[in-house]
Amino acid sequence: MDSLRADQDTDAGNYYFVSNYRLFLWRQLHTKVSKYNNLENQTVADKENLTKSLEDISQLEMFWGFPGRRFMLQLQKRLKLNESKTLYSDITTCLRAFTSMEYRRSSEFKFGNTKKDINFESEPIKNYFEVLFVDDIKEKDQNNISDSLWKHGKAHKDSFYRTVFATSFEDALTAIIFNPLLQSVVLRYNISKRKENVSDKIYSIFLEGIDPNIFETKKKEDLLFELAARIKVLRPELPIYLVTDMSFRDTKDKMFNTFKRIFYRLEDIQELHICILEDIRRRNQTHFFTALKEYSQKPTGVFHAMPISRGNSVFKSWWMRDFGEFYGRNLFLAETSTTSGGLDSLSQPTGPLKKAQEMAADAYGAKKTFFVTNGTSTSNKIIHQGLTVPGDIVLIDRECHKSHHYALVLSGAIPVYLDSYKLNPYSIYGAVTIKTILSKLEELKESGRLDKVKMLVLTNCTFDGIVYNPQMVMEAVLKIKPDMVFLWDEAWFGFASFSPYMRTRTAMYSAKVLEEKKKVDPELKDIRVRVYATQSTHKTLSSFRQGSVIHVYDEDFEKKAANSFHEAYLTHISTSPNYQILASLDAGRKQAEFEGFELTERAMDMALQLRYKIFMHPKLKKYFHVLPPRELIPSEFRSNPDKGFLNDDGTWARQGEMWA
Repeated sequence: MDSLRADQDTDAGNYYFVSNYRLFLWRQLHTKVSKYNNLENQTVADKENLTKSLEDISQLEMFWGFPGRRFMLQLQKRLKLNESKTLYSDITTCLRAFTSMEYRRSSEFKFGNTKKDINFESEPIKNYFEVLFVDDIKEKDQNNISDSLWKHGKAHKDSFYRTVFATSFEDALTAIIFNPLLQSVVLRYNISKRKENVSDKIYSIFLEGIDPNIFETKKKEDLLFELAARIKVLRPELPIYLVTDMSFRDTKDKMFNTFKRIFYRLEDIQELHICILEDIRRRNQTHFFTALKEYSQKPTGVFHAMPISRGNSVFKSWWMRDFGEFYGRNLFLAETSTTSGGLDSLSQPTGPLKKAQEMAADAYGAKKTFFVTNGTSTSNKIIHQGLTVPGDIVLIDRECHKSHHYALVLSGAIPVYLDSYKLNPYSIYGAVTIKTILSKLEELKESGRLDKVKMLVLTNCTFDGIVYNPQMVMEAVLKIKPDMVFLWDEAWFGFASFSPYMRTRTAMYSAKVLEEKKKVDPELKDIRVRVYATQSTHKTLSSFRQGSVIHVYDEDFEKKAANSFHEAYLTHISTSPNYQILASLDAGRKQAEFEGFELTERAMDMALQLRYKIFMHPKLKKYFHVLPPRELIPSEFRSNPDKGFLNDDGTWARQGEMWA
């Protein structure tokens, strides 16, 4: 990843994700153009240097809708015609737009506008996103489609979008990884092998496992399914539309499972535009939060035992008004103990709360998701008490959260503790190895107690940042105990579902992979995929304190667990749940679905850059030390003993028992 981490001639830092590297390139270009304008004698070498920088950034910009390919060609033309002052002005406007996000605030933003041209305060902010079109068509046709969709979308009151075009299989996947603003994908039947000479290093870093012979061995329609499948692995939240004139008689079932909708060439492009915006509207819905907002604005008389409801006891008080002024009226207008008015019941949801939980399950890749307002401590107790009975054996990490120990007391299950490996120099513990787990299972088997073993409980990630490979762990365990139930405490790992790099280390993703793998792997054909995960959404997502979720991926849930689970759920939740917490779980899901990829990318880049700076800065490393993977995880448990989470070629490590 050297080409992304730093410019060799500058103190660029260490860039692990393209978005920040892209911004650095624009700043660097801005500086070079400024210096170029101030030169008394502009030499051919100076112009060639500037031309090279502009070409580099133009190659990268093909993966974004803003500023767009036409604008980049315009910049190159200005440089060629020696219009350096206008070039500087355009680049300044573009850089300002990146840093201020003006281009995402209004569809009226244009190059050459000043802030006075757009009254951002009076104009309502719209939701901005970009749409990827994959089709090997000429630039003129790309421009026609972009202009047509822009014309349709500009007038929409809530959202607007720009288009990105990829002409090849590789370009499409690169755009998916590079551009976090993409929210929809449109595949057209002309998919080719990459023609443009874009940096090979970029492709080798981010596009793992592409078969170089894929274009010679696959039919055109198979290539479509291959691309769609890879997109779904990287960004499962993106809907994929197909525009084609081919007949798919033999694969119609596969088509309807893969694509959101299929269009034929003669259909109006406006219909495609309507479908794109309709899906954005659907995903943007927050059923429970919306119901709560609507309830708060209804003229409701209060006849129940909650003086604080509607804020009357607060704002009419001589001594408590400051409390109301601090939080604002909406908090109290939305405070009620009733389930009428469309607010639904947490104990038995049938309306907006049920829909909110279903959307959360889709977003996190679970079969079912349950909201909890008492924190993940309660979520853990619900699972233990709902799935185990007195006398069941539970294998559990000795260093797990204390709520698991209390849960075992409540359920009457027998704990068999698993010891994590020790990191004595730092006085902390690591994680439980597969060898330790299997050894304990063999002991129980030899003593004739394997049939009593019900559940395995592990913390993913640990309090010190060590992440398991859940698929690897579960496969190894299920070969000995095919009906094992797994509880992954992912209290600090809720964000991982929205990162293509970390998603593979989550319980829900691993459960789905196992379910598919058991269909083709004879060694796994008799296993039961029974996986649960608890997440403290208030820790890593935008939810209020005590907001928690339980994710379920259990193929035997209805048959073996539903009744006891629901009883445990009713035992531990309140009949008077905090509606603000529930609304924040609903709204937090929406943000994670639309922005999760972008935000996790940014957070990881900041963390990795901080690690790099501390390692490299002579004064910082004197006083601070960030534990790298090689110090947190013994080499035999890492996929790459030296590089940590990166392979030798810079690609992200998919294998290995642990990751940090």
